[in-house]
This record gives sequence, structure tokens and C-alpha cells, in this order.
Amino acid sequence: MARDYVADTFRRWGYLKADLDAFGRLPEFPHSELDALEGEEAEKWKKIYCSKIGAEFMHMPYPERCNWLAERLEQEAPQLNKRHILKRILESETFEKFLHTRYVGSKRFSLDGLAVLIPLLDSVLDQAAKQGAEVVMLAMAHRGRLNVMHHITNTLAETIIAGFEDIDPKSALGSDDVKYHKGSNGIYTTESGQELYVELASNPSHLEAISPVLMGRVRARKERLMDTDSKKVLGILMHGDAAFAGQGIAAEALNFANLKGFEIGGTIHVIINNLIGFTTEPEAFQSTRFSSDIAKRLDCPIFHVNGESPDDVVRVGRLAQDYRNSFSSDVVIDLIGYRRYGHQEQDDPTITSPVLYKDIKDRPLLFETYAEEVGIAEEDILQLEQGAIAILEDGLKKGREMTVAPTWTQPADYWKSYSGGFYEDSLEVPTTVAREKLEQYAEKIAVMPAGFTIHPKVGRVFEQRQKMGKGEHPIDWGMAEALAFASIVDEGMPVRLVGQDARRGTFSHRHAVLHDYENGKEYMPLRSISPTQAKIDVFDSMLSEAAAVGFEYGFSRDYPESLVLWEAQFGDFVNGAQIIIDQFLCAGEDKWGLLSGLVMLLPHGYEGSGPEHSSARLERFLQGAAEDNIQICNPSTAGQYYHLLRRQALRTWRKPLIVMTPKSMLRATAASSSLDYLAK
Repeated sequence: MARDYVADTFRRWGYLKADLDAFGRLPEFPHSELDALEGEEAEKWKKIYCSKIGAEFMHMPYPERCNWLAERLEQEAPQLNKRHILKRILESETFEKFLHTRYVGSKRFSLDGLAVLIPLLDSVLDQAAKQGAEVVMLAMAHRGRLNVMHHITNTLAETIIAGFEDIDPKSALGSDDVKYHKGSNGIYTTESGQELYVELASNPSHLEAISPVLMGRVRARKERLMDTDSKKVLGILMHGDAAFAGQGIAAEALNFANLKGFEIGGTIHVIINNLIGFTTEPEAFQSTRFSSDIAKRLDCPIFHVNGESPDDVVRVGRLAQDYRNSFSSDVVIDLIGYRRYGHQEQDDPTITSPVLYKDIKDRPLLFETYAEEVGIAEEDILQLEQGAIAILEDGLKKGREMTVAPTWTQPADYWKSYSGGFYEDSLEVPTTVAREKLEQYAEKIAVMPAGFTIHPKVGRVFEQRQKMGKGEHPIDWGMAEALAFASIVDEGMPVRLVGQDARRGTFSHRHAVLHDYENGKEYMPLRSISPTQAKIDVFDSMLSEAAAVGFEYGFSRDYPESLVLWEAQFGDFVNGAQIIIDQFLCAGEDKWGLLSGLVMLLPHGYEGSGPEHSSARLERFLQGAAEDNIQICNPSTAGQYYHLLRRQALRTWRKPLIVMTPKSMLRATAASSSLDYLAK
């Protein structure tokens, strides 16, 4: 019993005394239960749980998962290809050193101090490929981004170097974007020779805004590949320590993990932890010991690992992917290192951290200390270094010869049929549907299956819808939308509608999902249109705007042939998503050449709910509109709304559509339309 107590105590609290930082910025945390344990047995467990890996997992309410992790952590460390690990660290550090000497004074956000991120990603991708992965979606902020592009997404050196040569005049004329915001894609080849498609998402300086966007993109990719067990598509989010702790959208995005309609089989989170944010020390940007603590809102493991111990870093990467693959769970890797230079290489960090940067200045590069540790000969190291430099020198030569800016990303094949740019009349398409077809859709929508007991109040709505479908009653907003969706899925285009209370509709007008009045079972009429119809999903979302809009924008980015809609509970709530609107919807095409057909439905109406609760802030969208970047529409009849939705789905011009949807007009006779208006 005593032995079990010692083991359990170290499993539960050992991470508080782990050796995680080379500069002593994370001293051992006093803990009475651990501090009371002494002797040979305690030393045995201390070597496992208080070493260079601090494993935080005993808070999870899943004994089988805790036992699974304990068993693997307590096993002998796996055999590693240390020469390969050294090669990757050396290539990473050589890349940064090369840019640092060739482009003195350029704004850079190097990976120096955490070059071990590259072998960490290698270890995750290698394991994922062995387990059946085909697509890996990455997102990260500035630090180390170019390094990851070069070594993980296989972006050519000349492409990156051309960005430093400023050969593209657009970068000075208000379009395009800085190289530290751009995305890239390519083929990654694992150590064993397997190939993965890898994409790094474009994102702005609003660091964590990309988190829900990437999750939405992963979800779309999963649906495209029919990846029901989440083995084919993997999402990896890389966070800064200060951003992960401080930006609320990060916490919102974590909450998607196990929500129906949003789950992606687990995300691997890597915190690129320098223990500093620009010039701010951790005690000023987080209230807890670790910046990863916000992840405790999920029942997932958190691995803190010393970035100066490459073997342990690679071991954690493998373990994280194995856990994600086994339990379809998020995993957090808190990769702790340092920042060799300032926030960017023009900055002087000694102004605010003079003592720390005296120590950092004298610290050798990681590949030097690791080579000494594993005993690799100096001539072998020189050969590896010369090979890495030769690739970069060749890239420098080719980059300087370029007269046209290279393309950083290649659009996926499913975007070939769609376009952006300026509006042309030739882009218009007919949006009418024959009346007899609409009558058939109406019957499918409005007639309940045998044995289904509809709620009495809702039953009256559907009785009216039956009359609408026969032309005996004007078509209201809810029925017009249902007919639009029915026709769209019948013509082979999927529909995804998400929002707070979207299934019923905030104003009890939609009733896309019905609940049996006797037993509560759900029925969705729009899934009964035809045996060959496309998929339609209507999900209630969590109470968020920023992450919720970000997710749906991301989904629309990788499913252009689908009609993707997000609905605000009330139009003014869209305020909470302003960063996503400004940085992605309004500017994504101009900055990155990325298109989206996301529809935003914003209920509004000056109807006595106070000055804010009555407005979807039309003026803000008008201010953000330029050069045909977005569509802003204020339909005043149900028929207009019907044709608007069909046009958005059928047209190959992919632009965000903002719709000022009504409130009191939902059932108003003046806003209703005839069946013939929809048909003709």
C-alpha cells in the first residue's frame, strides 16, 4: 500500500518538480505530499516523473486513460534515431543563422531557442503517417513560421528568400501580406518514406484567431474524406505561451473538442513556450504556474517538456500522437525553451531582461550540445552543416534572380471550379425552381412520418406550411428558407447551418429539427427530401461568436461546394466576432488569395429591445466593404431570401454573404411571398 501511495503521489504531482527550464525560471514547486517522500522508492519515481518531462494527467476522470499513460511513461524510453534528430535540429538552427547573417536588420521571428520544434513535429507526423494519416493541417503565429514552412511544408528556400528581397511591389501597395502571416502547403516525407499532404494556414497578427479557423478546416477535410474515425486528417495548433494564456478565443476553441458537429478526433496543441511574451514576464500574463493551465477545461493530458532535451521532446511527440490516435482526444505539449533574440530580431531584449540575456548570449546552439551528448564526430557535423548551407545558398541565388513573386500555396483541387475577384454579370445563375418541384419539397418538409407526435404549437406551424406548399397561404420566412435548403440539397450541394439555437430558431420560426412530443426523439424533415440528396446539418453552437464564426469560416474554406451558414442569436452579438470578420472574411482574399462563401445571418430590427439588442450593425459591414470583397444584403421579403440563398449556393463566385435577416417580418403578411414568386 505504501509503495502504491508513493507511485500515485508522483504520478499526480511529479510534474511540479520536473526539470523543465535550462535557465531556472521554473524552480521546483513546493508540495507537502511530495516533499514528505524520501528514500530509494521515492528516488525511483522521481526519475520518472520529475525529470525533463512533466506529465500532467491524473486530473482526468478516466482511469483507463490514466493507466495507459502511466504504463508508457514508466516504460524504458524508446530507441531513437539520434543522428536524424541532430540533423533536423542542425538544419533548423542553420536556417535561422543563415537568415540572421544575410538579412541583418530585417524583421524576423526566429525559432532560435526552440529549434527542437522541428524534430517534435517530425515525431508527430511520423507516427500519424504510420497510423493512416493522409492530411495534416497546421496553424501557428509568427515565431518559427518560416522554419516550419521550409522543413515541414517543404516550401523552397528561394520562395522564402524572395520574401526578404521584396521583389513583389504589392507588399508596399496595400495588398498581399507579410511573410510571417502567409500560409504554405506541400508534401512532407517521413523518416520511413511515407508521404503526407501538409498545409500551414494563413493567419493574421491576432494570434489565437486561427485556432477555431483551423479546427473548422480540419472538420471540412474530415467530411470530404469520410474520415469517420479521425485517422486520416490531423490538426496541429502551435501557440505562443502568452497568447494561449491570455486570448479568450483560445479557451473558446478548446471547447469544440467534444461537441457534436464540431469534433475532429482531437487536436494536438504545441505551446512554443519561451517563458516571455514580447517583453512581458510570465507573472504578468498568467495567473498560474503554467500557460497551459487553460487546457484543464478539457479532460486531456498536458506534457511539459524541456526543449533542451531533444530525446524527451521526440518521445513526447510520439506519445501525444499515440494518445490522440487511441482516444480521439486533444493533447497539449508545453514545449519549454527560450528566445535567443528579442521579440523580433531588431529588438533589444537586454533592456527589460538584462540578466537572462547575459546567460542566453553565452549558451551554445542546441545542435552543438546534443552532438556532444550523443557522440557524433565533428567532421560528420560539418558535413551536415555544409549540406544545409548549400541548399540555402542555392535558394539565395534563385531568390535574387526572381522577377515575379513566387506562389507560397497551391489551392486544393476542389477550388478549381470557383473564383473570386470582381463581380461580373456573367456570374449570375437562374435561381428558380419549377412550381411542381416546390410543391413536392413542401410535402416532404411539412408532412410528418407515421408515429411521430409533433408538439401542438409546432403542429400548427406545419399545418400552415402544408397550405403554403399548395399555394393556399403566402410563404413566410421559415418556409422560404426550408424550400431553398430542400432544393439545394436535392441538386447535390451540402448545407451546413450553425448558430446559437439555430435548430429551432431564436424566434421559433425555423423548426429544422423537431422533437417528438411523447418521447423526445428527433426528426429532421430536410433529410427526407430524396434518397440521393446531399447532406444537410443544422447544429446548435456553443455560446460564442468569435470561435463559432471562425470555425464556420474555416469549414467554408475547405468545402466550397457546400452552403455554409452561421446565424447569430441576435444580430448585435456579432460584435464578439469582429476580429474574424475583419481579418478573415473582409480581408482574406486580398491578403492571401483565400476565398470563402460563408453566409452570416444576422437577426435585427428596431423593435424595442434597447439600442444595442436591436441592431446587427449594418454600418460596420459597409465600412469593411471594398473591391467586391463581401456581399451585404437586406432582403425585405421571404422570396428574396429564398433566391438569395439559392444564388449563393449555385453561383461559382465565392464571397462572404452578410444577410440582415428580420425579426417581426418573419411572419408578417407584407414580407411573405407567393409560391409563384419562388418558381418564376
